[in-house]
Amino acid sequence: MRAGPRVQRSRYAELDGALDALEQRGRELARDAPSDRVDAKIKRFEPVQQVSARLELAGPQRLLPSVRGGVDVRGDGSTEAYRGRVKRVLLEQRKGESSYEALRRALGAG
Repeated sequence: MRAGPRVQRSRYAELDGALDALEQRGRELARDAPSDRVDAKIKRFEPVQQVSARLELAGPQRLLPSVRGGVDVRGDGSTEAYRGRVKRVLLEQRKGESSYEALRRALGAG
């Protein structure tokens, strides 16, 4: 989990436990997301364009994990789920589904 410059690592025995922790922390970070616009002289970045936190899952193997995915928390508090790491593929949310549920579905967790 990365929020700003801070990185926090956790280990879980089961995928469901890791996803539960990811969702809980993601909802906390979304509530507290900074909604400030960033003005970089040349371009202005709205809160929805900024990733304020990234929560990633990888495992269970250490070198080449078979599970890779996560959730980005945007500056406006919205979230986006993805699979992969270097080459991220955004997960499409079904009607009435949260980004956390989309990640669970994509990773085959219950």
